[in-house]
Amino acid sequence: MTHRILASILAADFARLGEDAQAALTAGADAIHFDVMDNHFVPNLTIGPDVCHALRSYGITKHIDVHLMTQPVDSLIAPFQQGGASAITFHIEAVEDVRATIAAIRASGCQVGVSLNPQTPIESVLPWVSLVDIVLVMSVQPGFGGQDFIASVYAKITTLRQHIEEKSSSCRIIVDGGVTPKNAGAIVAAGAHDIVVGSALFGADDYASAIEQLRAAMA
Repeated sequence: MTHRILASILAADFARLGEDAQAALTAGADAIHFDVMDNHFVPNLTIGPDVCHALRSYGITKHIDVHLMTQPVDSLIAPFQQGGASAITFHIEAVEDVRATIAAIRASGCQVGVSLNPQTPIESVLPWVSLVDIVLVMSVQPGFGGQDFIASVYAKITTLRQHIEEKSSSCRIIVDGGVTPKNAGAIVAAGAHDIVVGSALFGADDYASAIEQLRAAMA
């Protein structure tokens, strides 16, 4: 199985965001992870659909995974689809009608993802694995980059992977938060398909070397 590395631009240099994002992709990252925070659902304010569009205009052609740490969610679906999102992931804690939000993202033409916070039981997303393309498991408290991985998340990843296989679902597990070469192997061993990497990539002097170390760990 090929495990993807998604470069979280929350840790990139915002003064040269297009260049830095492209550098991560050129170095071997598979996709861009686009963190949207609203200073309401989480205690930080980041970027919106115009920045997504700007990355596309710059020349970013690979997959852009938009992670909405926002409330509400549905009103942002169309702007991000129009801005060039490939996938839109929302938090299970942020919506009342999960089925309707899934349907709205699907109707936009984007892949659908659902995410959950570290303290949220994994059972909250299990009913939806057959309807979504992604379950994004947060392994830090959402809102800020550079946090340490929460070890209790390993068990959640394993439970989720077992459920996905029981349902014969093609849903992929992405783990987001505190991922480094030191824990990437254990994350994959627990059942994750893909990882989101921010500080461990954009904080490195050599992006290609950082990617190489992550791939070696996941192998």
